[in-house]
Amino acid sequence: MRLVSFKLLLTLVIASFLVCLPASAATRKRRAKSSARPHQQLLAHRSVRRGRRYRTVSNTAPGHTASRLHARHRVYSNPYTSPTFADSTIGDSVDGEDLVVRRAAVQALGPYNGTVVVVDPSNGRVLTMVNQKLALSGGFQPCSTIKLVTAVAGLSEGVITPETSIRLSRRKSFDLTDALAHSNNYYFATIGDRLGFEKIQHYASLMGLGEKAGWNIPGEEAGTLPTEEPKEGMGMMTSFGSGIYLTPLQLASLVSVFANGGTLYYLQYPKSDQELASFQPKIKRQLEIAKYLPQIKPGMNDAVEFGTARRANYDPSAPIYGKTGTCSDTRSPTHLGWFGSFNEIGDRKLVVAVLLTGGGAVNGPKASGVAGQVYKILAEQNYFGPMQTASDKVPLVATMSCCQ
Repeated sequence: MRLVSFKLLLTLVIASFLVCLPASAATRKRRAKSSARPHQQLLAHRSVRRGRRYRTVSNTAPGHTASRLHARHRVYSNPYTSPTFADSTIGDSVDGEDLVVRRAAVQALGPYNGTVVVVDPSNGRVLTMVNQKLALSGGFQPCSTIKLVTAVAGLSEGVITPETSIRLSRRKSFDLTDALAHSNNYYFATIGDRLGFEKIQHYASLMGLGEKAGWNIPGEEAGTLPTEEPKEGMGMMTSFGSGIYLTPLQLASLVSVFANGGTLYYLQYPKSDQELASFQPKIKRQLEIAKYLPQIKPGMNDAVEFGTARRANYDPSAPIYGKTGTCSDTRSPTHLGWFGSFNEIGDRKLVVAVLLTGGGAVNGPKASGVAGQVYKILAEQNYFGPMQTASDKVPLVATMSCCQ
């Protein structure tokens, strides 16, 4: 018994002695690496959640002091290729535009890399198009703006009514107005699953997606409407627009249908005195959606009043109706901030469509703020007041030296 106790005591003494010995350089390096790993993993996890990765790079070189060895900076790897800020007026031709609207749109967009399209929904005339190249070419994933199409399809097919409540959790349910105001993905994904691909494609095509919105507008591309269900599934198609590519001009055309009660115009962009003098509205087709607008518009207005588009709300007495959209376009790749809207004040009604592109800081709420500024600036100039007489009108034809 004494022999066992002696051996145990000797073992403990030797172990204590070994612990007190200084570790070798390799051992110290291995311990430091092991202890740092959980912290590095946490940082990597946090950076991925923010949509970016980074690596830590030392500012020091061999022989520098120990204090400098701790001076580090992070080099971020941005997955997006489009800049968040840029001069969005480069290359624009403003001949034929409404210069009052043009100035307001340029001022509202400010330093952002994006486009603002303003349309008169009563006749389909494009009043201004800031960053024409972006507004006309390619197309981007529509993000949550596709929910306007989903809402029309769901109501038309009887899948939902304005009072249809879809349970989101044990204690929360949304109806259509709530879902539009807060841009709830699960609500519209559920509608998409119930409708199926063919019906969604039908209504999207009927409302102008997948075809050119304009009438002989140089440089316009049509965007894309898929011919089969996207691999992400119907839920993603009807809540995020997966598989669909939309141009800002197409969004302006789509929202014009909600603004004017169901008339889908060919959007026209007159560029000369002669074209302005001969301008006549051209109807593409009439959509039977007027009876659904009183069921959709409250949600679009609530989005501006207290929902995802509340940055657009500059005056409670000047109602604005709109839908935001935020997502990443993997084809570009870029992060997107969409907002399609129209107002109802005075004698003039305008559709303002905004697309911001760039990094993770870009989103639909910021795009709604740009649109809100357009309405605000024009309201301060009494643009929505009584219609001007011919002699009082602001000149409509500009030169390249204005409003760039």
